[in-house]
Amino acid sequence: QTHREMASGLSTPVGFKNGTDGSIEVAINAVKSSAKPHSFLGINAQGRSSIVRTRGNAYGHIVLRGGERPNYDTVSISITERALFDAKFAPNIVVDCSHSNSFKDHNMQALVMSDCVHQIREGNQSIVGLMVESNIEGGNQPIPEDLSKLKYGCSVTDPCIDWPTTETIIRKARNILKDILPQREK
Repeated sequence: QTHREMASGLSTPVGFKNGTDGSIEVAINAVKSSAKPHSFLGINAQGRSSIVRTRGNAYGHIVLRGGERPNYDTVSISITERALFDAKFAPNIVVDCSHSNSFKDHNMQALVMSDCVHQIREGNQSIVGLMVESNIEGGNQPIPEDLSKLKYGCSVTDPCIDWPTTETIIRKARNILKDILPQREK
């Protein structure tokens, strides 16, 4: 709840991920909550405790991260669009190409991204962003006892695609969508 309250005071888009089981209800509720004004205990510009009052954030959106199964396919996107319409929100969806959408295999992120780009090329208007887990080096590494053994540019958390792969998939998406995105309905 505290994140929803903070998000209600931001003047920037804020994404809320679906539940780890794949359900979108928690994300829809977060978008609803952050869109409303809130009052909560916070810190003012002088560093003192104060009551913070927000106006609500109209730029909330859902981030589909998968769950028990991936949820970036056209059916899952359509279900999410309908749920957002029913909740009276714009169908703004960001797809997380990693996590459960790629079966936690960083090498599959390019396939997820390619599928989403295809959906946009075929007329989807609700996919407004794509997320990838990327770093200089691909994969990930455990944090060793001797920190000098860490490989520079390799994640110590989630496995990532490397920079050349990142550049390739972004350039490919750009080439496919460069004439389509400017024509999208506003």
